[in-house]
Amino acid sequence: MKPRSLWKFSAMVAGFTFYLLFNEPGTAQAMHIMEGFLPVGWAVFWWLAFVPFFVFGILKLKKMTKDNPELKLLLGLAGAFTFVLSAMKLPSVTGSSSHPTGTGLGAVMLGPLPMSVIGSIVLLFQALLLAHGGITTLGANAFSMAVAGPFAGYAVYKLVMKLTPREKLAVFAAAFIADLMTYVVTSFQLAVAFPAAEGGVLASFLKFGSIFAVTQIPLAISEGLLTVLLWNWLRSYSPNELSLLKRETKGVESK
Repeated sequence: MKPRSLWKFSAMVAGFTFYLLFNEPGTAQAMHIMEGFLPVGWAVFWWLAFVPFFVFGILKLKKMTKDNPELKLLLGLAGAFTFVLSAMKLPSVTGSSSHPTGTGLGAVMLGPLPMSVIGSIVLLFQALLLAHGGITTLGANAFSMAVAGPFAGYAVYKLVMKLTPREKLAVFAAAFIADLMTYVVTSFQLAVAFPAAEGGVLASFLKFGSIFAVTQIPLAISEGLLTVLLWNWLRSYSPNELSLLKRETKGVESK
């Protein structure tokens, strides 16, 4: 990646981040799944479900950066993109919010396991700095946004690339599905924790999912388009790093 281009992009991300930190109203009432909202048993369950992905993600990241240290720039870019997009929140279901996730880009570039680490770090910083999410609910939020979303997005990217050579379409689909899958899982997490008096978990899931869909489908489309624009930028200014990442992922898949 050319240093001048990297600095320009970093300055843009930094400026946008400071805007979100100091100028956005209503932060405390617009969260992922907010602190203390889940019953203790479910909070622990989602932590236990998330931790194995985090551990394997760290091992994958160590291997990637050891073999190709220059990829650290793209790791930072994936983290910044995820942080900025997922901080753009709209109040939705009580105790939660709708927002882009930004994990589709990282899933395409790095694979889903590294995004379990990057996404969870983003969520931790948002919980501590923006009151966006929480520590007890970090496992649930990380499982939906940093695990389920990236894995779904990566699978769709690979599927589209097998069916058609249109890479931009594959990138759009990955970002779109990663965003929506995050909220499918969030709806499920809320449904099992708070089943409806009539209809149980299924009725609760349909209720949460339908409310999220009103805001999340347009957001997912917008995120897909923005991700394609950034992908084109990377194609122009960082082709060598993207080639290295492709070799990394192909090497893992062939083992």
